[in-house]
Amino acid sequence: MGDVVNLNQFRKKRNRKTAEDTARNNRASFGRSAAQKKQDMNQQKKRDALLDKKKLSNKDEEEAPSEN
Repeated sequence: MGDVVNLNQFRKKRNRKTAEDTARNNRASFGRSAAQKKQDMNQQKKRDALLDKKKLSNKDEEEAPSEN
């Protein structure tokens, strides 16, 4: 006959393992120093500014008379 398994203990153990894995991933993703966060924020600001410079303005389209 097979061993008796308490399913509640099995579920709790499985849930603890998944919680530990999630916590480990979150620590790797979000556990950064203030200097790293500041550096990332500055890089994002530079990328946003560069993108804003390359945007086409809608003013040209509005000023042009329609040909209809």
